[in-house]
Amino acid sequence: MVEFWLTISDIAAEGRGFTFDDQNFWREAWREFDLGIRPDRDLVAEYTVMPQSDDGALVRGALKGSVRLVCDRCAEPFPFEIDTAFDAYEQLPDGEETDDVPRIRLDNGQLQLDMGAILWEEFVLALPFKPLCGEGCKGICPGCGANLNTGKCTCQPEEGDERLAVFRDLKIK
Repeated sequence: MVEFWLTISDIAAEGRGFTFDDQNFWREAWREFDLGIRPDRDLVAEYTVMPQSDDGALVRGALKGSVRLVCDRCAEPFPFEIDTAFDAYEQLPDGEETDDVPRIRLDNGQLQLDMGAILWEEFVLALPFKPLCGEGCKGICPGCGANLNTGKCTCQPEEGDERLAVFRDLKIK
């Protein structure tokens, strides 16, 4: 994962605002995780870091922009708007072994925060579970692969199993 460590030891208790607009960070992460996401409008994070005591930090901010995703039904690319607010609290590990990679560390007496991990998590949480170009997306024809949003396909409707043909005209009262 692409890391972006921010030294927070010298930030005052009331916090300090930052803007993160490095598009290479996003492109490298998309490539590393092979997500198939393409840029649309630049992703920009504006956030405030507020140190908490000597071992943690509170991060409040917003991530805005848009990316091009591929629709799960019709396989066509479409723009997806990202506009999410977030709050994250991180603190130094307490010494117990955990599987999590710490997002805050002491490096040469300086408290550092991995903003790359926080921003990446917020980005992934903003993505849809099932990307759709629209609620009414008709998808593709399973027979010929034609995009049903742009018109009808030329496939003949399947009549079904011939052994059950006698039941096609059956009417239940």
